[in-house]
Amino acid sequence: MASRRVVQALRGALATPPLRLSAARSRVCFQCQQRWSSVSQRQGSDRVNFPGAVNSSFTTDLNFQRATEADAMPTYRYLDQEGQVIDKARGEPDVTDDELLGYYKTMVTVSILDLIMFDAQRQGKVSFYMVSQGEEGIGVGSSSALRNDDPLFLQYREHGVFFQRGTTLDDFIAQCFSTKDDTGRGRSMPVHYGSKKHHVHTISSCLATQLPQASGAAYARKIENARNPNKDEHRVVACYFGEGAASEGDFHAALNIAATRSCPVVFICRNNGYAISTSTLEQYKGDGIASRGVGYGVDTIRVDGNDILAVREVTKAARALALSDGGRPVLIEAMSYRVSHHSTSDDSFAYRAKVEVEDWKRRDNPITRLRKYMENKGIWDEEKEKQLRSDARKQVLDAYRKAEKEKWPPLANMLEDVYAEVTEEQKEQLVMVKEMVEKYPEEYDLDIYEGGLDALKSTVEAQR
Repeated sequence: MASRRVVQALRGALATPPLRLSAARSRVCFQCQQRWSSVSQRQGSDRVNFPGAVNSSFTTDLNFQRATEADAMPTYRYLDQEGQVIDKARGEPDVTDDELLGYYKTMVTVSILDLIMFDAQRQGKVSFYMVSQGEEGIGVGSSSALRNDDPLFLQYREHGVFFQRGTTLDDFIAQCFSTKDDTGRGRSMPVHYGSKKHHVHTISSCLATQLPQASGAAYARKIENARNPNKDEHRVVACYFGEGAASEGDFHAALNIAATRSCPVVFICRNNGYAISTSTLEQYKGDGIASRGVGYGVDTIRVDGNDILAVREVTKAARALALSDGGRPVLIEAMSYRVSHHSTSDDSFAYRAKVEVEDWKRRDNPITRLRKYMENKGIWDEEKEKQLRSDARKQVLDAYRKAEKEKWPPLANMLEDVYAEVTEEQKEQLVMVKEMVEKYPEEYDLDIYEGGLDALKSTVEAQR
């Protein structure tokens, strides 16, 4: 009986006249039918015309595809290790001597800053630090080819990008010391910098989260660019990350979103050989990160990250490509080597030999290569080198000593900028904080906060 009722119900359903579609929906369905019928398999065709793989030829060879060393994507280089231009087709770079000197000064300053701040953490002055030694050319070279108002999503080894954008040593070190001058109000870990003024989104500790965020921001830029008839004002989004972050699911989601939505975003991967203690040999089997970009239908290029001029040329071309055809994603894999430890929480000699690091230091680095190029041009010498390093060290130490003496933000600030207005619950919490520090004055040093206890009391009174 049950099966008979099912048959009767099916007959009734089949006898029901089809729903009428609106004219608009009818046109959409007709267009969909045309589109799929245009790629459907035809009799005698020698090509695959399924929607998922169009224009693949049929074959009778049962061979599995496998990447080999011969298939490795080439690495673009502009200067050789002696600072000689080897891209003869392009000739001399379209940068002035002053610009070259500026790039070099930024890289040298970052390298000195890293040494001083690393020691500062070891002395207990700051809680954490990450250096960018050996990777200065990637940050400075790429950012020099971007517009200053292109939104940036960084990781935490992009000091060169931050300084190239116009930030100062005072700004950077204030963030590391969490002083009252820190635009982040002392709420982030050191080297988790950001700047609304310089269009730099604040760095997050969570690995790879900036990647899908960059794709979303790039989609917004795509809409804004389409509304603006002045193409000179069109912008791209640039997103920086390491090859270790490319092992996260966020990387794959970001590239897929950017590719399917044609977002004007330039992904810049620093492949420095190690994801904390995991070498690239243990991270993946394929041809680096570049091969993944091709797999997602993203325009991809690999570049020598120790060649700042090559990075600059590639980024300049990538930006133009990202703005073409209304928007498209581009992936740059910048090859480098992480000379330093992953962070101050890491001892890299537990998983790699010191001789390996020293060999890389001697073999090549972006600062030495650019210096040789400038010496070949006759605009740099040993005397200028000594003066630059002396001046840069003094500037870093001056900013360091200034930040070391500055107070932290007022204690009451920890509850501000969380909601549009301070809530009643937060006001109650602030009262409890005041009562606690007054009850146990020997346990809390309020002199390190701007305004001390008086500022806290004034804030509590004003909120009543």
